[in-house]
Amino acid sequence: MATSSSSRILVGVDVGGTFTDFVVLQDGRLRVHKRATTPQDQSRAIVVGLEELEVSRAEIVHGTTVATNALLERRGASTALLTTQGFADVLVIGRQNRPALYRLHQARPPGLVADPWRLEVPERVGADGSVLLPLDEDAVRTLARRLAQDPECPESLAVVLLFSFLNPAHEQRVGAILREHLPDRFISLSSEILPEYREYERTATTVINAYVQPLVARYLARLTGALPHSRVRVMQSNGGVIGVDQAGRQAARLVLSGPAGGVVGAFALAQQATGLDTPHVITLDMGGTSTDVALCPGAVERTAESEIAGLPLRLPIIDIHTVGAGGGSLAYVDPGGSLRVGPQSAGAVPGPACYGRGGTQPTVTDANLVLGRLAPDQFLGGRGHISLDPGAARAALASLGQELGGLSPEEAALGVVRVANATMERALRRVSVERGHDPREFILVPFGGAGPLHGCELADALQVRRILVPPHPGVLSALGLLMADVVHEISHAVLAPAPTLVEEPRPLQELADRLVAGVRAVLAQEGVSEPRLEASLDMRYRGQSYELTVPVALPLTRPGLATAVADFHSTHARRYGYAMPQEPVEIVTLRVRGVGPGARPRLRPEPLGAPTPPAEAVLATRPVWFHPDGPTDTPGYRREALQPGNRFPGPAVVFQFDTTVLVTPGWNAHVDAWRNLWLERA
Repeated sequence: MATSSSSRILVGVDVGGTFTDFVVLQDGRLRVHKRATTPQDQSRAIVVGLEELEVSRAEIVHGTTVATNALLERRGASTALLTTQGFADVLVIGRQNRPALYRLHQARPPGLVADPWRLEVPERVGADGSVLLPLDEDAVRTLARRLAQDPECPESLAVVLLFSFLNPAHEQRVGAILREHLPDRFISLSSEILPEYREYERTATTVINAYVQPLVARYLARLTGALPHSRVRVMQSNGGVIGVDQAGRQAARLVLSGPAGGVVGAFALAQQATGLDTPHVITLDMGGTSTDVALCPGAVERTAESEIAGLPLRLPIIDIHTVGAGGGSLAYVDPGGSLRVGPQSAGAVPGPACYGRGGTQPTVTDANLVLGRLAPDQFLGGRGHISLDPGAARAALASLGQELGGLSPEEAALGVVRVANATMERALRRVSVERGHDPREFILVPFGGAGPLHGCELADALQVRRILVPPHPGVLSALGLLMADVVHEISHAVLAPAPTLVEEPRPLQELADRLVAGVRAVLAQEGVSEPRLEASLDMRYRGQSYELTVPVALPLTRPGLATAVADFHSTHARRYGYAMPQEPVEIVTLRVRGVGPGARPRLRPEPLGAPTPPAEAVLATRPVWFHPDGPTDTPGYRREALQPGNRFPGPAVVFQFDTTVLVTPGWNAHVDAWRNLWLERA
């Protein structure tokens, strides 16, 4: 793929469960690279990979899983919660939701704050922002001194006072006293992290930030210290990048850092390949540990309501659904005799059995190798630092087959792939069919190290007609990082009747001015002097407990707000099938988003050539298993030798450095001017 020449060196680095992916844009040329992830310290693999690429000075955009892993594995920092007297149990009470409605015995996931460290301070702000009980600063100082003298004092503290989103004075004062007495501790204030209403969600989000902030801040400090001549930015969950200082302060915004880059990259390449600004795309990012899916019905969808590790996170994120099905997902027989795949993963170490690193349990990667869908001599383009061991994979699948009643290794492998596909199919249906979208009207974009191996079978299950496989699908998340804009978002509670603000918009405009100033200040630190500013309103009918977000023009005027209210009615009708224009509308939250251009590598199309693949692209025919009746002789192709305009029918296997593409029977393939591989049903 040709690119415009540039004197800058741009590097996208995405850390996955098994591999750390690199995309380098230098002198108008794209280079891709992979290194095994170092889970104990992700920066080690990054530094080694850049040394192997001979890159010492660059603009680096990084997608990290430090915050995600800390939450999922419950290994974040020790955390304390300081809240208004009488409200220390908010975090434990939660919403009383039952994850499994009919399960008689359900265990609550372990909390992020131990019971002894849920602390209270005397103060009270009313629902109108007035001070009902002044803050007892002496009590706060006494508490701070006690914490400073306690050898077991948590290293991070979350401060969440009642109604601080309306009047943050008490909370800010508590933060100042804590920083005075505990200068080496991390302090997170809810009025800075999430100045919105809903006490439980605000508390949980602030606690999440406190829980992951020390790990993220120390990790980013190690990374930037190891790369003194490079500028590092980090991908946020909302699909925009930001500097390491801001990322370290609001670490909760990084919980979907890595997957967000893949969605941004997939949508950008789909826009480019189709020539449409609003293509309809379903993304499928299958890595070593999990699969992330997202629906993009003409745009990358974001939400402010999500859940991670059993806790609500009310920060803007790309709407991604994750399931535990990846190349390293372990296959096993449960006590009932059924075949299961995941969510447990072999990870980077020991990895699948075929990696020869001590793994003995079969994985999805082992199954694909036994079925002939992976080739040992072509893995990582035949020049990687990992060589696959077919014998080890076959032995692992043979053992699994015996547990399943004497199945052959190939039959067991087909079962493993089908179970993994069923898990991913459910995820794809959840983001499409269950939300009222017909997947047949969408383009499936499979990527990640394993996604293109499963794309055709999943498309068949969903009756999707077209599949777009990017030129470098195995490192698309890393490429997407370079395509992302620099973004900062701020929100603030409003909680006022819409007609009142339409009639007199000045109070809302004053709030918008403050939020715009905050956005500009953060982006100015990133070198963005004139960001594109966008605003939106969370609105609802009076009495509802949920909101819809609609855009609104800046500055806020009576006509603009009236238009936003009308858009709310139409959005409600489109989402829920009805609207109530006669009912009063409330404005709950104002959101301001500032956007500046990111690295944005510019790619150029190439002229289309002959329809037949050149001789150097054609590899030997191999036996590949698609069904239990036996293998099918299947030709192979070298992806890097395929030229724009080339066409070939399935079945086929396309090998490249960062992934393997499986074209199943009944599908045809062609290469477009951007070197994307299009798969279409015959």
